[in-house]
Amino acid sequence: MNKSELIDAIAAESGLTKADATKALNGFIKATSQALKSGDKLALTGFGSFSVSERPARDGRNPKSGEVIKIAAKNVIKFKAGSELTDNVN
Repeated sequence: MNKSELIDAIAAESGLTKADATKALNGFIKATSQALKSGDKLALTGFGSFSVSERPARDGRNPKSGEVIKIAAKNVIKFKAGSELTDNVN
């Protein structure tokens, strides 16, 4: 499912127009991004939780040449599915 298909599904399920569903989805994405950027955790009961974790710098290897390269530290986003979502999928 891509973004436009998700917007169509939100509009159909909620009774919103596609324009309002687009605004709602974009608002959710923006609010989620801002919360994670500031280091907060976002928990949606029954759906899951988003959090940010720091991945430390490490040495890696170029698979083609075997040369050792430095991989910089970075923040990664983690998602843990909630029990209701897991039950619905299974």
